[in-house]
Amino acid sequence: MNDEEVSAKELRARLVERLTADGHLRTGPWREAVTAVPRHEFLRGGFFQEVAGSTPTAWAPVAQDDPRWLESCYEDVSLVTQIAGTVVPGDIRGRIMRAPTSSSTMPGLVVRMLEELRVDAGHRVLEIGTGTGYSTALMCHRLGEDFVTSVEVDEDVSVRARNALGHCGFAPNLIVGDGLAGDRDGAPYDRVIAACGLLTVPHELVEQTRPGGVMLVTLCGWLYSSELARLTVHEDGTASGRLLGGHVSFMLARPHLPPPLGLLPDLDEGDERRAVFGADVIEDWNTRFVAQLAAPRAQHVVLTREGRTEHLFLDVDAGAWAVLREHDGRWTVRQNGPARVWDAIEEHITRWRGAGAPPLEEFEITLTSAQPTIGWPGL
Repeated sequence: MNDEEVSAKELRARLVERLTADGHLRTGPWREAVTAVPRHEFLRGGFFQEVAGSTPTAWAPVAQDDPRWLESCYEDVSLVTQIAGTVVPGDIRGRIMRAPTSSSTMPGLVVRMLEELRVDAGHRVLEIGTGTGYSTALMCHRLGEDFVTSVEVDEDVSVRARNALGHCGFAPNLIVGDGLAGDRDGAPYDRVIAACGLLTVPHELVEQTRPGGVMLVTLCGWLYSSELARLTVHEDGTASGRLLGGHVSFMLARPHLPPPLGLLPDLDEGDERRAVFGADVIEDWNTRFVAQLAAPRAQHVVLTREGRTEHLFLDVDAGAWAVLREHDGRWTVRQNGPARVWDAIEEHITRWRGAGAPPLEEFEITLTSAQPTIGWPGL
């Protein structure tokens, strides 16, 4: 065992202790998996580190020969491995100011999700989003490679994951394709887990989960408040369950990314009134999630016009928008389009608070079509 392997083993042991203490790692089989699977093998190509204080956010590559590399691999943080759909750490020197498109999710969230999946020996699992392959490897260790199928939309990402998995001795069924379409040939599965944010739940995934099987997905909208949900599939093809709480965050599945804003509407048109809630109400995660239930396809943009800060909530496809402004502690809202975006948001928040603002883990989910129905007790 060389020096790197010795250091990595020690770092894994410390990671296991940390994840156990934080309550993410709760059972023996998953502790054994995290102890055994070397996360650094899935990060040999390096990763991007956010440049502190940069505006807009800049990213700098950290290569394998960087003294920070190995220890960073075993910190409980997400590590960005691809930017702008194609750029990997070895492609650049210096900084890049584009959006991340692939990452190695923080181990605490990975193992929390695997624990919440409630797998047993013999269960067949379909994973949506292979990424680096680290979570795939953990499942291979726990269940055996023959019971794990993982789908990745990006061929280059999938190839890198396949190589890393092979180096660790695993050869699961890896598919390059649209993960939202699942794997009809291998269905039905006992468990389905999605390592990406979903605006809707594709019915293909429900159909590919056996009755009584479990789906673990992250439900999100374009206001970017996202939550884990565990759903049980029923004989009639529907599914139901609850949110699990905890304020998780994933990159959205690429087909679920919002459309470009395009040319902004004339924000001086429409109907104006005093707002019941100001735009600052969505600074609270739970409140933003409730607002998002009312307007899942609204995007929030902060603008400065004529020296004033304005908050625009724009549903591009529907052509509906609301713009909020604050003056002397009072908020006004101007709206236009076929729907009143802020009216819907205010109505949802008012009803939720009227019910005592129940925590998100009490929210119930019913799935009879692609768009889940999410509500709180007493709704």
